[in-house]
Amino acid sequence: MLAIPGNVRIFVCTQPVNMRKSFEGLGALVEQLFPGEICSGALFAFLNRNKDHIKVLFWDHDGFVIWFKRLEKGSFSWKFGEDQSIDRRSFLMLLEGVTPQRLQTRFSLKK
Repeated sequence: MLAIPGNVRIFVCTQPVNMRKSFEGLGALVEQLFPGEICSGALFAFLNRNKDHIKVLFWDHDGFVIWFKRLEKGSFSWKFGEDQSIDRRSFLMLLEGVTPQRLQTRFSLKK
């Protein structure tokens, strides 16, 4: 079980990524796509072309961490638009394989 804080920013790479990339390769991709965000504590999610592998890279105050999940059957059912950031709820649904039909918020504290 992953403990993800509610205020963390989560960025998603909308292009398929080669899953052979490790810390250096994913870090270089993050710097290219999201300049200056690599050590901010944000999560960076990468999917492969078949959408059955996901890697998440983040900075843990003293080093990088990679989470990797490989589905044995099926694929992550997620349609990415142009927006490259998602909220915590959408990210957890992505990891659990939930297909959001319609997300409706009851209220927002942001103005």
